[in-house]
Amino acid sequence: MTRTRTGGWFGIAAVAAGSFATVLSEFLPIGLLPSISHDLGVPIGTTGLMVVTTGLAAAVAAPAVAVTTSRLDRRTVLAGLSAVLVLADVVAATAAAFPVLLVARVLVGVALGGFWAVGAGIASRLLPPEDTIRGTSFITAGISIATVVSLPLGAIIAATSTWRLAFVIGAALGVLALVLQLIALPAIPSQERVRPVELLSLFAVPRARTGLIVAALLFAAQFAAYTFISPFLQDAARISPAGISIALLVFGVSGIAGNFVTGTALARSVPATLVAGGLVLAAAVALLPLVAHLPVAVFALLVVWGLVWGGLPLGLQTWMVQATPAGAEAGLAMFVTTLQVALAVGSTIGGVVVTASGTAVDFGFAAVLALLGSAALVLLGLPTLRARAALASH
Repeated sequence: MTRTRTGGWFGIAAVAAGSFATVLSEFLPIGLLPSISHDLGVPIGTTGLMVVTTGLAAAVAAPAVAVTTSRLDRRTVLAGLSAVLVLADVVAATAAAFPVLLVARVLVGVALGGFWAVGAGIASRLLPPEDTIRGTSFITAGISIATVVSLPLGAIIAATSTWRLAFVIGAALGVLALVLQLIALPAIPSQERVRPVELLSLFAVPRARTGLIVAALLFAAQFAAYTFISPFLQDAARISPAGISIALLVFGVSGIAGNFVTGTALARSVPATLVAGGLVLAAAVALLPLVAHLPVAVFALLVVWGLVWGGLPLGLQTWMVQATPAGAEAGLAMFVTTLQVALAVGSTIGGVVVTASGTAVDFGFAAVLALLGSAALVLLGLPTLRARAALASH
């Protein structure tokens, strides 16, 4: 263990670079779908499969990678997943047909799901216990930064070059992350054998089950609303296209800040941080339609929303790791699968609500989901924690 922690923060930086490269590769094509549609001669609706395919592949890959690689050194697994990412982006950059591009996006999903399942909990192997949450926040910051950078970078590429450049950039970042991992990460021997039955047995662990329920509700809430933030800003808030770009950037930067601020709050109380985060998320999305005519208020609520959302994934991840200390990777694998499914379900239901009733009703629906997430944690999670504390005192 001593050797694992030597140069631990350099190792954390290498894993963060991997999370950044992976998530950037996931989101970069979103702004390039029209160019890809035109170049490869496929309908724009069909090109949307690039996004769906990656998410579904990640949902399947997270538990699959956790099970099939659980005996391997974690350094080897992380480096291997970064290599898969590089291969995926190279295949995408050179694809002459849309089916080949979809295969590449499946490979991105494998790298994404596997890297998050293994890499998200690696901080405890590289740093002493008192620094674990802070180290994890640096790894998840790679995700936040990639989310912020991907959309404007995709827009610039679409305006100035070919869509293939996006995948070249993704491959280059993947190579950089791979090299850093090979240099910075020491041997990290496997500490647990993950079996398929352990993935399902998590649902019998009250705290883990609660974590998955709360994560599903909060992620569904987030993406039911956030998927349609641009139409809201354009149609309800009457903000110009340039203003919308600034608003999304403000949201993203706030999310990066929230990731680090939440790390400090989690060190004090994970349950309280999550309950408060769910309540603030609900309040922010519920209030936005009510102040749509006040641009300053809209931007202020976007800052609040970004701050709280920047920290909630870290908080939920911390809850899952603490809920399954003897099987952290199994917990994180099911966590990733839950998030990907909740993301897809939230976006889909949000789309139905927006089509039928508009963005204001959709944001209200998202607020209800967020409130249910906080309520589930209070009603299901806190009694479990109190019972465990009582047992420990005896």
